[in-house]
Amino acid sequence: MNNTQTEQVHTKNRFKRIIGTFKGNNSGPTLVFIGGIHGNESSGVLALERVLESLQGKEAEFSGKIIALAGNLKALQHKVRFISTDLNRLFTIEKVNEIRTGKQQTLEDEKEQISLLKELDRIILTEKEPLYFFDLHTTSSKTEPFLTINDTLLNRSFTKNYPLPIVLGIEEYLEGPLLSFINELGYVAFGFEAGQHTSKKALENHISFIYVSFMIAGSLSESDKNCKLHFYKLLKATIQKDKFYEIIYRFKIEEKASFKMHAGFENFQKIDKNRVLAENNYQEIYSPYSGSIFMPLYQGKGNDGFFVIRKIPKVFLTLSKWLRNVKLDHLLVLLPGVNWQNKNKEAMVINLTVARFFTKQFFHLLGYRSKRKDSKQLIMKNRERASKKEMYKSSRWFNK
Repeated sequence: MNNTQTEQVHTKNRFKRIIGTFKGNNSGPTLVFIGGIHGNESSGVLALERVLESLQGKEAEFSGKIIALAGNLKALQHKVRFISTDLNRLFTIEKVNEIRTGKQQTLEDEKEQISLLKELDRIILTEKEPLYFFDLHTTSSKTEPFLTINDTLLNRSFTKNYPLPIVLGIEEYLEGPLLSFINELGYVAFGFEAGQHTSKKALENHISFIYVSFMIAGSLSESDKNCKLHFYKLLKATIQKDKFYEIIYRFKIEEKASFKMHAGFENFQKIDKNRVLAENNYQEIYSPYSGSIFMPLYQGKGNDGFFVIRKIPKVFLTLSKWLRNVKLDHLLVLLPGVNWQNKNKEAMVINLTVARFFTKQFFHLLGYRSKRKDSKQLIMKNRERASKKEMYKSSRWFNK
């Protein structure tokens, strides 16, 4: 076997929904890890198997419980991203409501969703709080490890403890990711990208991330030598010293389009405005902004060609935290063209013909992300209200 590749053994019945569980002797949080929601990303599954095996006999040192789940079993068996449709784009409110009401789902990936959702529902209803959800991924291009988070103060507070770059705002560009659905329920939930799909380094990074997560969540002591070792492994694997980035552009590949990313681009590589990045339907695609390229597509499936990201100055992070804590957004609905979408006040509807003076960046400060309803209206959704802050208040990371 090539030593640059992970030991990814694929047999027909190798993968199962519950990879394994582990419970310590001490009371503590429930940590839910999900690997392989994309079937060509089996590194997370293998890492979870290895970590669970390494924990055997260490119950006395561990607080709480681990639950390790596999995402798309059918796609994992076939070593493809998905069978018919991307499982990690199916967790919209509408789609989940269809499942809850018993509407027939016919695609293989939809059946995987039903099974995975059933297990997540069981965990939320029966397992001990606080709950944490971690989605383990790899990428088609070379990359150092990084985190992707929905921009809530809870997610920020937890993830800033990792020695990793953090990318905010992906939920504004993707429809139906699993972690956005979990975030809307109020839990700490985010994604970890470990490296290129079949690289040995990605497997090592996944294992290190899992152990560091144990330490941050309080399942293992901060003085645990193994956790410290894995923390420094992640630190050593990280080149980017800027902590927070924000997505400012996504190139979406339309159905049946002929897209080809130009060779050689890596995550976080700096690019100038108007640089040629790809071809789409045999036309050159230029970057509309200066910044850094993010998740360039070098695989056959997927409709996200590439993203452009830009670092966020610390002053804006501090300002946005203050604005959210004082709930300044409550005053916006007093202005013309701005209304709550419903009585739950989870989202605002912005009439662009009236309130065109508002910018997306302003709403980002307040914790809102936009979905365009039509050419005249934006739906701005806020997840801060759903955040279960009381659940995490006693956690050691909460007030750091």
